[in-house]
Amino acid sequence: MQSDSLSQGDTGPDVQALQQALLSHGSNPGAIDGVYGQGTVAAVMGFQQSEGLLADGIAGPRTLTSLGLSDSNALPSAIPGVTVEIVSQMFPVTPIGNIKNNLPGILSALVTRSISDKPMVLMALSTVRAEVECFEPISEGQSRFNTSPSGHPFDLYDNRKDLGNLGAPDGERYKGRGYVQLTGRSNYETYGPKLNPSVDLVTNPDLAGDPEIASSLLALFLADRELQIKSALLAGNMALARQLVNGGSNGLDRFTDAYQHGEALIPDRA
Repeated sequence: MQSDSLSQGDTGPDVQALQQALLSHGSNPGAIDGVYGQGTVAAVMGFQQSEGLLADGIAGPRTLTSLGLSDSNALPSAIPGVTVEIVSQMFPVTPIGNIKNNLPGILSALVTRSISDKPMVLMALSTVRAEVECFEPISEGQSRFNTSPSGHPFDLYDNRKDLGNLGAPDGERYKGRGYVQLTGRSNYETYGPKLNPSVDLVTNPDLAGDPEIASSLLALFLADRELQIKSALLAGNMALARQLVNGGSNGLDRFTDAYQHGEALIPDRA
């Protein structure tokens, strides 16, 4: 097969091969006529749902590989089209020097985790805009949401079961850090061992703010939620996409603004 992606409206031998492969995998597209119509869209979506792939009706590299029609499931990378100038337009109040210093590490981490396609690049940069608009891996500051009027710093986090915290001083010890603002004992326990090489974030939580580690944590966190994120984005549900990372809607306005600007500025293929 010559094409690395097929979609509705395409015609020809590659579409016919796709239709035959779908039929052989139990997802009937109807007529094997080489026309990518509604029947083929439905069959592709059915196959994608069965295989745990993004059900967008487009036969991209991952779908074609799962059907045995491609040797590579690598998605087209948007990284070559991501420039400091473009990102600075997505971050209109951020010092350009911070973007120059930290953008390469973030993009490298996305490549390492195989999430360098355009939706995930946009998701990563928009998450940074929502979490740390300064484009530096910083630590969470005190606020009325994490510290009570008469309590010690981050006391409202100390006993948060949803964060895996076990009481003081876990609230302050495992406060938000890095680009994704990794928060809570359970996240520090989960993501330290996933780093390459493994890092003991439970004993050394401040390491989550190291630029290289923070970039890797951002990529890991998003990669773990890739299918859910892309499904939310496909449905145009920016609030859900944000919630999958943040757990709420904090920074949704900045997230949405960055995503929309980046979507228009970053080319689909460089």
